[in-house]
Amino acid sequence: MTRAPRVLLAGGGSAGHVSPLLATAAQIAEQSPEAEILVLGTADGLEADLVPAAGLELATIEKVPFPRRPNGAALRFPGRFSGTLRRVRALMEERGTDVVVGFGGYVCPPAYLAAARSRVPLVVHEANRRPGLANRLGARRAAAVLTAFPGSTLPGARRIGMPMREGIAHLDRAAHRAGARERLGLDPERPALLVTGGSLGAQRLNEQVSAAAQDVLDAGGQILHVTGRGKTAGVQERPGYRVLEYVSAMEDAYAAVDLALTRSGAGTVSELTAVGLPSVLVPLPIGNGEQALNGEDVVAAGGALMVPDAQLDAAYLREQVLPLLLDRERLSRMADAARGFGITDAAEVLAEIVISAARRA
Repeated sequence: MTRAPRVLLAGGGSAGHVSPLLATAAQIAEQSPEAEILVLGTADGLEADLVPAAGLELATIEKVPFPRRPNGAALRFPGRFSGTLRRVRALMEERGTDVVVGFGGYVCPPAYLAAARSRVPLVVHEANRRPGLANRLGARRAAAVLTAFPGSTLPGARRIGMPMREGIAHLDRAAHRAGARERLGLDPERPALLVTGGSLGAQRLNEQVSAAAQDVLDAGGQILHVTGRGKTAGVQERPGYRVLEYVSAMEDAYAAVDLALTRSGAGTVSELTAVGLPSVLVPLPIGNGEQALNGEDVVAAGGALMVPDAQLDAAYLREQVLPLLLDRERLSRMADAARGFGITDAAEVLAEIVISAARRA
């Protein structure tokens, strides 16, 4: 009789790591109900709340960032990292881990090295077009390297898309439109613009959309503005301008609107294309430029527009975004292009790969 797969999922810190991890875990449990799943994370990342809330077991380790410059932290790094590595190897031995799956973040390097030293198969999923340091390390000896976007520089990478919740991945926007609009308090007929900077919000989007909101309303449109927690100051709700700090069921938001104005994080771009929602992407202007890279292919495919953060102002919204919101034919073409780029079964495919690797082990 085949033993139940014992899977260690490593990732955390940001939603970009935790969300695909949780989606993959749900699919592993669906395909192999007897599987034993353990999540490796930290005590202060999003995973500390989201993993137990999903009914999964979380083991935490110390966050040990790679030093970027010679200082006291660099001197302490070898000892701290060695201790974390020993902790992960002991955990894997105790659980009889069959496969390690990494999604990026601080917890992944010790998990990847522990897998290598214990001769446990490793599967790596990279969310961004430009891979992070942890996954560049892990990809060197991974049994499978999977990506959300094409054109990855990781060796042997294969694009499968971004694992995401089933409610989003298999959303029928047209079928859910009326109910979603009712739940969110939107007019059933007027074209609707979704504005969101993610769970943390985006101050520039909030300020500029608020400044141009009346023009959208006067032209016959409406706005669903998700500001981010604690970011509603200065954003005045009025008839046709719905302001929320947070939407727990983003599938409702995607179904209710005709166009999205968003940052271009890997998860957001993947979700927009999976559901076929046209978008105007505003990449985060800090970091290593990965958000601009994430959106390049869908823009080239015709499913989105992209504007640099510094160029997003009320005038751009009036002159570019508003006419697009009111152009149903153009939005329909963009929706088809976005859907053609999107992938909806990444969680299922990744779960199959993980279970297969575990059983071979």
